[in-house]
Amino acid sequence: MPIPSKVNSICIMRLSAIGDVCHAVAMVQALQKHHPDAAITWVVGKIEASLLAGLEGVELVVFDKRQGWEGYKALWRTLKGRRFDVLLHMQVALRASVATLGIRAKVKIGFDKARAKEGQWLFTNHRIAPQASPHVLDGFMNFARQLGVTDTTPHWRMPVDEEHHQFAARQIPDGQRTLVICAAASKAERNWLPERYAAVADHATSLGMTVMLCGGPAPLELSLADAIQQHAKADLVNLVGQTSLKQLLALLRRATLVLAPDTGPAHMAVTQGTPVVGLYAHSNPARTGPYLYRQWVASCYQQHVEQQQQAPLAQIPFGTRAKGADLMADIGVDAVIEQVNGALEAYT
Repeated sequence: MPIPSKVNSICIMRLSAIGDVCHAVAMVQALQKHHPDAAITWVVGKIEASLLAGLEGVELVVFDKRQGWEGYKALWRTLKGRRFDVLLHMQVALRASVATLGIRAKVKIGFDKARAKEGQWLFTNHRIAPQASPHVLDGFMNFARQLGVTDTTPHWRMPVDEEHHQFAARQIPDGQRTLVICAAASKAERNWLPERYAAVADHATSLGMTVMLCGGPAPLELSLADAIQQHAKADLVNLVGQTSLKQLLALLRRATLVLAPDTGPAHMAVTQGTPVVGLYAHSNPARTGPYLYRQWVASCYQQHVEQQQQAPLAQIPFGTRAKGADLMADIGVDAVIEQVNGALEAYT
């Protein structure tokens, strides 16, 4: 069945993670601009839904993977009797593909065969065009192109209430130059060393900046923040575990600069127009770096992946990950401070 030129109803399957969901928002809002009358339903993960709640013109349907089979049945009950013109199947995980079995749509668009891993191509009847080396966001924008969108310049209108802005204004008053460090990634191996975060924090303080630690309530994040504080000579504001995702989003909007590894808050900051210095060792920053600020990444990815694959980067499949528990130790403090200084000079 051909893809219709005019669509009245679109279902999006993108469950996780926070960074990828931020990329997907730009795609959704490009769709809304091109198809202003189309009803959009987004099947999304539970945590991610708390960030997206109130997204203009979008119905969120939560799929809670932790419920196992009951989660699938709950999703299918919610969508029972509904039929969409198009399903954009934007997650390759098998659990997401299984979830689409209960979503009725005339057209189901997935990734091209090279990227349709875990058998995703078996669950779709159309594919986006292949891309040689796309950033994740650019890959998502290819779904919008399938529906006629030509302007794929990313823009974000994230839902943040006034109460969240007021919270952020109390933490970061007008005129306060603030470096926000979101130090923890979802996997410990992607975290930089606490003493090196502390050294950069001390440098920012020497420039007259306030340094704020932010992140979630997981034990890994709390312990890393404590370690950074112990190594720092300067006084740091520690809000780790003390903010909701929307409060964090509002804080990132008021920040002068964000320092983070490959983690969701880095991409949240991008949606707020706040420059990011990203720290990368395991994944290619050309693919997963902070989209608008990739020139400020401090990375040792290339040296590690070339060593492990025994080939130059240009000959290694795009998106290949470097493996190892201690790769981040090869990002030096001086390299990060150089990027911090450059970003501050460029944007402030």
